[in-house]
Amino acid sequence: MPNLFIRGLPATAAASFLLLLTACADAPAQPLTSSSGLPGTTSAPAAANQPGEEQLSFEQWRDLLRSDAIAAGISPTLFDRAFAGVVPNPDVVKADSSQPEFSRPVWEYLKGAVSPSRVARGRILLTQNRAMLNQIEQRYGVDAETLVAIWGLESNFGSNIGSHNVVRSLATLAYEGRRQAFWRSQLLAVLQILQHGDIAPESLVGSWAGAMGQTQFMPTTYNEHAVDFDGDGKRDVWTSTADALASAAHYLQSSSWQLRQPWGYEVQLPQGFDYALADPEVRRSVAQWRALGIHPMGQPLSTPRDDASATLLLPAGHRGPAFLLFGNFRSILRYNNSTSYALAIGLLSDSLRGGNGVQGSWPEGDRQLGRSERVELQERLNARGFDSGHADGIIGANTRKAIRAFQLQLGWPADGYPDINLLEKLRQPH
Repeated sequence: MPNLFIRGLPATAAASFLLLLTACADAPAQPLTSSSGLPGTTSAPAAANQPGEEQLSFEQWRDLLRSDAIAAGISPTLFDRAFAGVVPNPDVVKADSSQPEFSRPVWEYLKGAVSPSRVARGRILLTQNRAMLNQIEQRYGVDAETLVAIWGLESNFGSNIGSHNVVRSLATLAYEGRRQAFWRSQLLAVLQILQHGDIAPESLVGSWAGAMGQTQFMPTTYNEHAVDFDGDGKRDVWTSTADALASAAHYLQSSSWQLRQPWGYEVQLPQGFDYALADPEVRRSVAQWRALGIHPMGQPLSTPRDDASATLLLPAGHRGPAFLLFGNFRSILRYNNSTSYALAIGLLSDSLRGGNGVQGSWPEGDRQLGRSERVELQERLNARGFDSGHADGIIGANTRKAIRAFQLQLGWPADGYPDINLLEKLRQPH
């Protein structure tokens, strides 16, 4: 989904969701959102229940929210219609609080995301929708293959848009979930969508986390980027493929997408390469990377300028494939801030163009660290003076930086990749 986390979650919360890749959706993948401002309210926000305070009943909380919504311009009649019969959904609370011990390795995720059946279906739909996709490209400057790849991952080409009552899900999360202020902003945004008349409350379904439609927009993202491309007077990302894909294109356009430029491509690294350069903060021009001995694996489907800025990605460490990434990859990350997701979109779009997929070998024999092991790894890095930040099991930029520093001390390839060998080394006395 586009990026509020699911677009708009705080960075740490978004990272924890995206570590799990599919934590927030019924659909194959999930977006984030951009937190758009909502009209100000004249009353205090509906209070979240705090420890030590009297617990508000759901009905009391809903009534406070109703006052805020009306003050923000929502019709009382619409609010009451949207909340008719709505009670908290315990399954949504459970989904929000779950933290699975293990997540899929990137190669398993990509195997499903870029499966032969998905590629075949995507090519058929490219042909069937070519005229519409060409019109979207002309208006927004985003290519058809990227849009169809997003369509395929977010909702399996529109066949799985979720079945949860979005108002109920977001009300549940705003009342008793984590990040209540975030979910409340999404709930108010949903009420704005309903008031605009794009969809009836009874038809508003999505993922358990409130992601909506064929491109799984969060409500605030929808309010900023959804468009009525088919001209029927409604921004319908649920049943209008034209509106859904044009809305995704509008989002990517606002995220600095560059037409006819690559998202990235697989590369070969020379012997003795400094793996510490595989860091998202390290940017070099294509010419500079070439001077370091980095060359494309095969013939890229599109060729960037020599002065184009790129970063190097080793998604499975130095023993797996390597990719040079460009600005369009960062645009995909703004749609969904997951490296695995963005890589899947890029590879799927290439496959739709006739590309050959990943050529390098994945370390499929590696055992992935579980969440408790990742927490332990961070704690042990911190104890040795390698600052990985709060030990939360999320392998983010600080943890990778700490891993690289420890790897350099050991004389190991400094790829920043957490594996069982690294953890076992940290467990040894020092």
